[in-house]
Amino acid sequence: MHGISDNPAQILYQQKVINVIFTAEQENTMSDPIRFYFRGAVQQVETHAGATGKPVTRTVLQHLREDLHCTGTKEGCAEGDCGACTVVIGELRDDALELKTVNSCIQFLPTLDGKALFTVEDLKQPDGCLHPTQQAMVECHGSQCGFCTPGFVMSLWGLYLKHEQDGIAPSTREIDDALSGNLCRCTGYRPIIDAARRMGELPKVNFDRAPVIEALRALQREQPLRVSYNGQTFHAPQTLEQLASLRDALPKARILSGSTDVGLWVTKQMRDLGDIIYLGQVGALKHIHAADGWLEIGAGVTLEQAYATASAYYPEALSELWQRFASLPVRNAGTLGGNVANGSPIGDSMPWLIALGSEIVLYGVNGQRTMPLEDFYIAYQKSALQANEFVQAVRVPLPGGARDKVVLRTYKLSKRFDQDISAVCAAFACTLDGGKVVNARLAYGGMAATPKRAAQAEAVLQGQDWNEANVKAAMQALAQDYAPLSDMRASSGYRMKTAQNLLYRYWLETRADAPLAPTSLRAFAHGKPAIPLVQSVA
Repeated sequence: MHGISDNPAQILYQQKVINVIFTAEQENTMSDPIRFYFRGAVQQVETHAGATGKPVTRTVLQHLREDLHCTGTKEGCAEGDCGACTVVIGELRDDALELKTVNSCIQFLPTLDGKALFTVEDLKQPDGCLHPTQQAMVECHGSQCGFCTPGFVMSLWGLYLKHEQDGIAPSTREIDDALSGNLCRCTGYRPIIDAARRMGELPKVNFDRAPVIEALRALQREQPLRVSYNGQTFHAPQTLEQLASLRDALPKARILSGSTDVGLWVTKQMRDLGDIIYLGQVGALKHIHAADGWLEIGAGVTLEQAYATASAYYPEALSELWQRFASLPVRNAGTLGGNVANGSPIGDSMPWLIALGSEIVLYGVNGQRTMPLEDFYIAYQKSALQANEFVQAVRVPLPGGARDKVVLRTYKLSKRFDQDISAVCAAFACTLDGGKVVNARLAYGGMAATPKRAAQAEAVLQGQDWNEANVKAAMQALAQDYAPLSDMRASSGYRMKTAQNLLYRYWLETRADAPLAPTSLRAFAHGKPAIPLVQSVA
């Protein structure tokens, strides 16, 4: 059997996880049903080959519209951008129900196993009345042609549930975040935002979590889910050891986490993914803890959770980047580990992680190894990850001690404020002491085939006075570090000029003499603070 070692040191380890390794013949004949909670009952979907079987890459949206005939959820872009397909997913987290909006058009059906699915059809009240989120859209004239409105309503419902218990009105930033994944504005921004405020003023409708929690408890599996269809198998290991053994046995299998990138390979490129190993059920990958000067974020932690935690330590640098990274539904599904493993040269996480000197933790049957994140990227879409390894965690240095003198800033340039791919993303983490640059770390995305530090510019600044002349010299040195390409987002010349200007802006914000406040350089203000909300009585 492939993956079984003759090394005595590994025999005991592999015996513990032998139940997750099957021969190809067994994989093709064994398939578990997908079970999830929907419309007040447990739904079971068979995925074996045949007339009733469903491909493992069938999307949640396809299942809703074509199999269940729940057509309130719409298909627009089929790539997680427009938000017409927005649904709310519920899953147990520490025996509590966690609810979050996601794009159903890029989520594969087997990822629903053990979870709850809510669509716009679930908002109808027992007496036939509209839910406050729907009624507010009507009253504020925010309802649209009907195609994108259900997605807006589901995003608003997610926001409504967030403040259901605390009675706090959502801030402007929260509203903007909640709607960032819904692109259509054919009725304009104002009436939809008005509806987001108005919904909390209407008679309150409570969401009963108890029956959902009870149903999800009953759906939790003792053994990992395995779904097969026409020779393709979807594995959902539950432990780190099961995952490592599967990865060793199936080195060519596609690793799937949030599906915010891989999902498009199916919906847009029609690619055959082969066998899939899904990370969403591995609890050991969802940890976040701070110790010994490091913040360790498991590879299965969502981008929303990862940025919320990291921003608490570096608010000036990451608060705006957190808001501008994709959209809330994408951040709710995608993971920091997936973003880092993908290694896209235009990914927004890598520049600031590299600038801070973060590390990546890799895991496999041969054990764990750690390396600087900047060394992980070898060439375009090529990394140091071995065939039998996967990303276990990312380790971020925390402020404190000597690191208190590190001044981190991040900058994202794109054509839109919300949900847009960067033309240039820059992160600077210089250690400044007594007017001198003790250590310079400058990293950019969008300037090379991989996220990359600016070694020549750093050398110009290293040990020098933090003044305008030296900064301008470093700006010129950037031309030796990068030879950016021209594409649909920006020309080579634009990228170089703006990369230089961002370094100058960093100096303006951090110079000793009259530094400019970051708020004075931003075109968009952050939201108003949350205020108590008095609910009207039904």
